[in-house]
Amino acid sequence: MIREICKNVFYVGAVDWDRRLFDALIPLPEGTSYNSYLIKGSEKTVLIDAVDPSKKDVLLRNLDELRVDSIDYVVSQHAEQDHSGAIKFLIDRYGSTVLGSQKCVELLVDFGIVSKDKVRAVSGGEMLSLGDMTLEFISAPWVHWPDTIFTYLLEKRVLFTCDFLGSHLATSDLFGWNPDSAKRYYAEIMMPFRSNARRHLERVRALGPEIIAPSHGPLHNTPEAVLSAYADWTSDDVKNEVVVPFVSMHGSTEKIVSHLVDALIDRGVSVKRFDLTKTDIGALAASLVDAATMVFGTPAFITRPHPLIAYAAILANALRPKARFASVIGSYGWGARIVEEVKALMPNLKMEIIEPVIVKGYPKEDDLRAIERLADEILRRHRELGLL
Repeated sequence: MIREICKNVFYVGAVDWDRRLFDALIPLPEGTSYNSYLIKGSEKTVLIDAVDPSKKDVLLRNLDELRVDSIDYVVSQHAEQDHSGAIKFLIDRYGSTVLGSQKCVELLVDFGIVSKDKVRAVSGGEMLSLGDMTLEFISAPWVHWPDTIFTYLLEKRVLFTCDFLGSHLATSDLFGWNPDSAKRYYAEIMMPFRSNARRHLERVRALGPEIIAPSHGPLHNTPEAVLSAYADWTSDDVKNEVVVPFVSMHGSTEKIVSHLVDALIDRGVSVKRFDLTKTDIGALAASLVDAATMVFGTPAFITRPHPLIAYAAILANALRPKARFASVIGSYGWGARIVEEVKALMPNLKMEIIEPVIVKGYPKEDDLRAIERLADEILRRHRELGLL
């Protein structure tokens, strides 16, 4: 699929309609794309990023259709293989020199994608003349790897942002704004690096690009939509929301969770409830972007948290959401070390723990009253934050 973004700047990447898993972890319910961009200067031709090796034939066919007979440089903005995997085929065909940050070129060599004689490191602020157009390389580490750079096409005011400001979305539209897929992508990829994302967001605004071209998903020709969304997501502000991931083996924990959910709704608190035996983990991740509170619901599984809850806690610890409070509710039969182990799985998070409610056996009236008190306490904390 070839698209002209502006004069002599082309989209030559590949849409992957059928991919459903990324990094052997992240569900892709709407597929994804691997965005590659060709810039034809009056003197030099440059390709910004390649594609996943599974789509190399699409990229090469697009270049053939454009009758590209030389590519002087391939800019690798990030060494992860979904962007770099097809570079070796471009070198074989065109003999291109690969440009990237010092860390990126080291990784490309380590990954066996290029040899040392075919790479050159570029620095932040360095310019590359293509004749009638100029590229500026912008160091942008930790959105989301240490090697990332952005590339700015000055004369056209097109900013290529690699993974930053992208989305996992397969679409026939070159330009577009899908807030749900963008938020999900932010949660899964960028949220662990929230402070860096916020800093780079300010740099993007200062450049004032007319088009933002990420390496996944549609491009942005009205950048303010994605920039405003990121300003909200990367801020310290939370919303009047409670996320409740839970597992129930014999009905006791589900009864407790249902009672808490109803109690919170009655108090005007928004709730997002996830049965982890059925949940798309990406939807859970997206829910953590704004939530003020997390409540884990778990039975005792050989005295410990259920493995799916342990997984959710590990995921939250890795994603580092900005939630302020957490609690644990659940049930046990003959012994439990639930609360302390859930806490231990989240050392990166600075959430205040609200008094847990752990029930022996099936919940009784006193247990449900304890759940009501937990709902009251969550309401009080949210009010103190000015969320209600």
